[in-house]
Amino acid sequence: MNSIINFVLKNKFAVWLLTIVITVAGITAGTQMKLETIPDITIPVITATTVYPGATPDQVVKEISEPHEKAVRNLEGVKLVTSSSYQNASSLQIEFEFGTDMKEAETEVVAALNSLPLPQGAQEPSVDRISINAFPVVALSVSSDKETLAELTETVETNLVPTLEGLEGVSSVAVSGQQLNEVSFRFNQDKLAEFGLTEETVKGIIKGSDIIFPLGLFPFEGEEQSVVLDGKLASIDDLKTLELPVVPPATNGVPAQPTTVALGEVADIELVGKAESISRTNGKEAIAVQVVKSQGANTVDVVNLVKEEMKEFGDNHTDFEIIFTLDQGEPIEKSVETMMSKALFGAGFAVLIILLFLRNIRSTLIAIISIPLSLLIAVLLIKQLDITLNMMTLGAMTVAIGRVIDDSIVVVENIYRRMASPTEKLKGRALIREATKEMFVPILSSTLVTIAVFLPIGLVGGMVGELFLPFALTIVFALLASLLVAITLVPMLSHSLFKKGLSAKHTHDHEKPGKLAGAYLKILKWTLNHKLVTTILAIALFIGSLALVPFVGTSFLPEEEEKMMYITYTPEAGETREDVEETVSDIETFFMERENVDSVQVSIGGENPMMPGQNNGALLYVIYEDETPEFAAEKENVMSDVQKFDAAGEWKSQDFSTSGGSNDLNYYVYGKDLETIEPIINEIESIFNETKNIKNVSSSISDSYQEHTLVVDQPKLIQYGLTTAQVGMALNPNGQREMLTTVEQDGDTFDVYIESNTEKPETLDELLKKTIASPMGMEVPVEDVVTVVEGETSDTVLRRDGQIYASVTGTLIAEDISKDSTAIQEKVDKINLPQNVDIETAGVTADMQESFTQLGLAMLAAIAIVYLILVITFGGAIAPLAILFSLPFTISGALLALLIAGETISISTMIGALMLIGIVVTNAIVLIDRVIHKEKEGTTTREAILEAGVTRLRPILMTAIATIGALIPLAIGAEGSGLISKGLGVTVIGGLTSSTLLTLIIVPVVYEFLSKFRKKKLSEEVE
Repeated sequence: MNSIINFVLKNKFAVWLLTIVITVAGITAGTQMKLETIPDITIPVITATTVYPGATPDQVVKEISEPHEKAVRNLEGVKLVTSSSYQNASSLQIEFEFGTDMKEAETEVVAALNSLPLPQGAQEPSVDRISINAFPVVALSVSSDKETLAELTETVETNLVPTLEGLEGVSSVAVSGQQLNEVSFRFNQDKLAEFGLTEETVKGIIKGSDIIFPLGLFPFEGEEQSVVLDGKLASIDDLKTLELPVVPPATNGVPAQPTTVALGEVADIELVGKAESISRTNGKEAIAVQVVKSQGANTVDVVNLVKEEMKEFGDNHTDFEIIFTLDQGEPIEKSVETMMSKALFGAGFAVLIILLFLRNIRSTLIAIISIPLSLLIAVLLIKQLDITLNMMTLGAMTVAIGRVIDDSIVVVENIYRRMASPTEKLKGRALIREATKEMFVPILSSTLVTIAVFLPIGLVGGMVGELFLPFALTIVFALLASLLVAITLVPMLSHSLFKKGLSAKHTHDHEKPGKLAGAYLKILKWTLNHKLVTTILAIALFIGSLALVPFVGTSFLPEEEEKMMYITYTPEAGETREDVEETVSDIETFFMERENVDSVQVSIGGENPMMPGQNNGALLYVIYEDETPEFAAEKENVMSDVQKFDAAGEWKSQDFSTSGGSNDLNYYVYGKDLETIEPIINEIESIFNETKNIKNVSSSISDSYQEHTLVVDQPKLIQYGLTTAQVGMALNPNGQREMLTTVEQDGDTFDVYIESNTEKPETLDELLKKTIASPMGMEVPVEDVVTVVEGETSDTVLRRDGQIYASVTGTLIAEDISKDSTAIQEKVDKINLPQNVDIETAGVTADMQESFTQLGLAMLAAIAIVYLILVITFGGAIAPLAILFSLPFTISGALLALLIAGETISISTMIGALMLIGIVVTNAIVLIDRVIHKEKEGTTTREAILEAGVTRLRPILMTAIATIGALIPLAIGAEGSGLISKGLGVTVIGGLTSSTLLTLIIVPVVYEFLSKFRKKKLSEEVE
């Protein structure tokens, strides 16, 4: 320790240079860090979607979902397999343990599924990893009053999309609502018959003609030259004028001369445009554009680049209306600005406190340098670990401001106190060296203790653990940096600024305490003389504070209030696209007329990750104005109004909070079939509906389709020379359209699809009366070879870990979630369950229970680690035990503060409580270290306690108030800051206030009491 202090005192210029280098490097690293809302976490979930056209949910379960579940269930790291079987599609969700290599897991899932045979007509499974980077960072819509959809599509796809795809950091650009052009090819059956042609013959001629055939190299005129046979149909006109050979029937036994007929005479060929999905913004037909950033790209940079490009695009197309429906960059920038302003305010407050206590600008300057320098060192280190600048790392820096200054305050205060003492014998370097050394052990142990508190954060698994790891690392790095600054830069600056010592007006005899210290000394003497009364009062205060828990209440994660709603519409079984569009139009109009609504974007059909398998599903993005008051109540009211509309399907508000949680309460009911499960689901749903503070109640028990099973008569099929497959192919309306060829027009290439001439029958009788061509030359009606069996099939079948299940979901809207969830659980527990039926609680209740349990264990582990470090530091068990008595009283102040602030016990407040373990113990260490130091000098325990109390009162109050001041902006901030929120600030401020006051009283009382046992033991050993 001597060598370090001597080095910095002798090489002050080198230390200055190093400080400047670190400052510049830290600022540079900070400006280069990626800005994100939350840490770049890995979501251990893989989805596998398999499309099976025409299949009912029951078919999908048996032929797709069950085999796929079995194939992936035993893969390494698989935690849970859930499947949803819809009409036409199977969706598999495979959840892995946190920490699994998801790239390797994806490869294994693909290999497992590809090894399985698929039923005829089913498409290959689409396997994807769920990633935060897979969601768009910016979405917008483009509309025009002057251009048709076709013209708008041409402009967007030709000019805009390639430009956006070329921007740095952009991974992909998805477009919906655009017009897709293709060539429709429909055979004229009467003309085919007239010319004696068949569909297969014509298709064969087209495919045989529409080729480019390389013939190879020929030695023409002594030189090898390439020859290519080109029969490619270059345009729609080429296709229409393609000549087909025709052999007319013989006349009077005389064969007719072969002739030809143009393809256009036997088929209708035309270029058609159609919208695969519907997209509207504020009632106008629009094209929706979604931009996904690449892995590792900076969200804010990508969004800003897109905005710049769209501004230029808008300037060049003044008749276009461009509306941004999603912008992840702006909230990040606002959050960063908010957190930075809170950090600066907190730092300013801390500086003010130091100045008020020390009343010396130079000593204040020394102390406050540790704030930016410690944080810049932390920035350098987290940049090296490729951690982003997000709400967790910025929140950690805000929280750390109050703590990183503690070490410097303690050292500066000790140097300043000794310089100001008229009885101090040492001067200059010797004084600074000894004053720094005197405080090295307490600041080292207090820093190690605080760091140790964050080690158990690794015990907190799941999403919460992933989110808080960058938070913990940032604080650890900042604290290590503050320790380094306190023993290097602080003594160097003290020597530079106080080279001539202090002036006479700053000298003060610390053996004569001031008014504050004098008042404290009287209280301390009284409590030491009345230990029993003091202890009883402290215990009563602690127990009384625990009684506040029911009034404070509990919740999971703080909600973020982004002024946007995502609303989905799930159609009723059998509902058509036209029905959905009519229903959605009513809601669209409702929102457009709603006060404070800025824009409404509607998408119907197409790909929708929120509703896999729902070809006719709809999604609404409703963006409100920033000044919208009481947005939480607005969301609740608006959904209540929406659900009153006459709609066959289900409207639901989706919650996509970036904090990683929601207030949804779920119950899963498992059973052998849906018939057994349904009564239990209905009973739970009734319990939900009877509960006042739960909204958006729904169950997964789906509507059913009426199902007609056509049982084939095999003997009759054989009689007519038919097979079941032939009947199925003839009746199946969901087969994939056959692409015949491609042609060009105006530089664009179009696919040519053969359209079916048959329309879907509108009644079952029409379907049964359809005829099938028999190889024996006769048309056989379907009703002659099948028998109809009536039944029903659900439109969705859900399975979880191999069992059929259904769920009931509702959103708790009360601040005290535990109260209502407990009341619901008590009623659910009374349900009489049939045999083989089980109920499982999920959603916010399960998440709370798991996370609170893990954080509770983390706190116990933290206390155990802290005690171990203290035992090693102090070389005994008595002092550490006395120090730990400061911890219980953090609860008293924290609970009272939460009650006053109207906050609940949540994950954020639990993290605040975990932090308090390290912060509170620091003050007790500083106090007890001085007591032990004085005892070693020969003073009695009582005298040592009184002297230490008066001497350490100022640094303890300074560090506590500085920390509290640094957190005040977080505690009173109206802005939502996600997990690092008001609750965390309130918890730390309340807990630190009560524990600081009680530390100064209870810890000395406990230490003196325990010291008697130590002395008794020592005397017995001497005897």
